[in-house]
Amino acid sequence: MEKIQMVDLHRQYARIKPEIDHAIEKVLTSTAFIQGPDVQEFARALGHYLDVRAVIPCANGTDALQIAMMALGFKPGDEIILPVHTYVATAEVIALLGLTPVFAEVRGDSFTIDPERLEEKITSRTVAIVPVHLYGQCADMAPLLRIAQKHNLHIIEDAAQALGADYAFPDKRVKKAGTIGTIGTTSFFPSKNLGCYGDGGAIFTNDETLATKIKMIANHGQQVKYHHDLVGVNSRLDTLQAAILQVKLPYLDDYARRRNEVAAFYDRVLANVPHVTIPWRAPYSTHVFHQYTLQIGNGKRDALKQHLEQQGIPTMIYYPVPLHLQKAYQQPDAGPGTFPLTEKLSQTVISLPIHTEMEASQLEYIGDAITRFF
Repeated sequence: MEKIQMVDLHRQYARIKPEIDHAIEKVLTSTAFIQGPDVQEFARALGHYLDVRAVIPCANGTDALQIAMMALGFKPGDEIILPVHTYVATAEVIALLGLTPVFAEVRGDSFTIDPERLEEKITSRTVAIVPVHLYGQCADMAPLLRIAQKHNLHIIEDAAQALGADYAFPDKRVKKAGTIGTIGTTSFFPSKNLGCYGDGGAIFTNDETLATKIKMIANHGQQVKYHHDLVGVNSRLDTLQAAILQVKLPYLDDYARRRNEVAAFYDRVLANVPHVTIPWRAPYSTHVFHQYTLQIGNGKRDALKQHLEQQGIPTMIYYPVPLHLQKAYQQPDAGPGTFPLTEKLSQTVISLPIHTEMEASQLEYIGDAITRFF
């Protein structure tokens, strides 16, 4: 049996090695390392896949969030609501821009922002909501859009963990994660479902005026070289990374299918194990399983993690410390106990290995190790 990895990028690369090597060699031969033709070709291909008018590549997913907020013209002191159960980058860019992060509780089933608990967080200073599509499926966007419209707020989607997932509205319309709000963002970090071989990110919008502004901000605030009309940043997707992503994009749906096969195996083995809760499937969203995340009851999570590590099985905890308890983001009115569900999740969630190259023997070994533990 191959060594078990959380994500096996080596074997994934080996499967498409001739295509990847050819794409890299082509860029090396052209020496168009910055803003080469592959960047715009990839942007067009991703836009076609997502059915969105504009895709603006950038340097990473954190930059994508920052540029989106800069493009919407938020001012210091403006408030942005985000889930408290998410990676720090979502809050980080808000703070860096002098804005105020306002944490909201998540749902107990999807772990995404809870629309029913969100409206109480809105004040006269609120300008946007940042739903994070977590672990591979979408936040429930229909009620979020109604709230945003009612209060004249923007929605910035963080789709880094759910690129390729479909959201189904009550009227049966279907849209891809990241294409529903005012702006969508993603990351191409190597372990993501669509990952490059370094850092990368992108911003999506159907607003062409906004797309022009985003492009300018990402390029030092200029539309014409040396004419800087906006305060901008330097955030580019390297041509090499764009070429790699262009090869991998046609495989994205197949990658999701393979991940779902792994998830289905875990479901069958673990559904009836005491103290184990398998991931919930939202009726409004497909799941691309960026992570397969269990909840472990009876205070057994950390002991299970240690047991699995002793068996050579890696695991991860996303996320062990809620944002409101992080030293950098502590607020006087949000101490321990403020978000009980998220605080419980930080003590109970654990993510198992899931990727496109998992073997039946690996899955059986993992399933057996968990069932034996309990």
